[in-house]
Amino acid sequence: MKVTMIGSGYVGLVSGACFADFGHDVVCVDKDATKIDALRAGRIPIFEPGLDQLVASNVAAGRLSFTTDVTAGVAGADAVFIAVGTPSRRGDGHADLSYVYAAAAEIAQAITGFTVIVDKSTVPVGTGDEVERIMREANPHAEFAVVSNPEFLREGAAIDDFKRPDRIVIGGDDPRAMEVMRQVYRPLYLNRSPIVEMSRRGAELTKYAANAFLAVKITFINEIADLCEKVGADVQEVARGIGLDNRIGAKFLHAGPGYGGSCFPKDTLALLKTSQDYDAPQRIVEAVVAVNDTRKRAMGRKVIAAMGGDVRGKTVAVLGLTFKPNTDDMRDSPAIAVIQTLQDAGATIRAYDPEGVEQAKRVLSDVEYCGNAYQTMEGSDALVIVTEWDAFRALDLERVKSLLARPILVDLRNIYPRDMVEAAGFTYTGVGR
Repeated sequence: MKVTMIGSGYVGLVSGACFADFGHDVVCVDKDATKIDALRAGRIPIFEPGLDQLVASNVAAGRLSFTTDVTAGVAGADAVFIAVGTPSRRGDGHADLSYVYAAAAEIAQAITGFTVIVDKSTVPVGTGDEVERIMREANPHAEFAVVSNPEFLREGAAIDDFKRPDRIVIGGDDPRAMEVMRQVYRPLYLNRSPIVEMSRRGAELTKYAANAFLAVKITFINEIADLCEKVGADVQEVARGIGLDNRIGAKFLHAGPGYGGSCFPKDTLALLKTSQDYDAPQRIVEAVVAVNDTRKRAMGRKVIAAMGGDVRGKTVAVLGLTFKPNTDDMRDSPAIAVIQTLQDAGATIRAYDPEGVEQAKRVLSDVEYCGNAYQTMEGSDALVIVTEWDAFRALDLERVKSLLARPILVDLRNIYPRDMVEAAGFTYTGVGR
């Protein structure tokens, strides 16, 4: 199959490289000439484990290429995936669909023969209808069908998620288009990954419902963690106790400083805006968004309390800046609010992240970035773990204690056992413990 990806960001690049690895002929298109030049030179603009090797091997095999030319990239394609950004629109929180609609208008002029147009970007219910309308208006003679095929990739594990998905959701009602999509995903179906076919609007809503439900799980266990602290229970024990119930499941029951990233914050907000438009309130999701927004700064106040209630003139060592491990993504990372809360209270910040420093510099100011974990601790008055990178899971506590001015460890991801840390002479603060 000849597959075209419009957008060479996170979703487009990962999806394109994986499709090429299945044997399809893939062209990734992007307006950003600098990004395309970098990809052609073998430089990957994002950090995702294994992606650089996957791209390189498929470029070398001639199955993956990059261009800024939409017309050349789309001509002759069996399926054209729209994988452009849909950020929250400034001012009202609705998903900004301008990039999707602009792509649709360009694609309409470039397709040759029957082509399946695939909404891969996360888009509100009804976007496929508008994409179809825009394309018919732009080129009344074009032969095409629009389907929805939302992505469910986790940053840091995206390649494995793409190649071994829980399910593949395809929404559409055109028989030819659905057959093309079955052929595009046939290599995965051979691995028994279930293809779930439904209406286009059902597929669009499935993506938002999935992310909202996961956000609910995270926020639920975070509020249970707060109760655990009050009553003297351990949230990790409670999470295990409920997570072993297969109706609930153990995933996304890890208490911490709140969710962030490129998906949950904007997708929950977009779902709320859609629910308002259709007069179908999503009150649980409304509560989740509100609780998560306040939680991040509350974690900064937790650090202040652990340091005696006053951090003015003190230095705090922060480990982990990205919203989760194995990515360089700083979008809506809890670390931003935690650090800003500490800075507002007069603290100086020394920070380290294995991959996120360059992105962090764009959203945080007056932070001293260090070359490794131990460098952040030198003379600091407390150590705070915000993101649970593997490199932080087995720190030499004796060395940590010798470097810190005061032996205070605030573990916002609960990656250390309290008794072990306290036995090493630290004052320990976790979440929900």
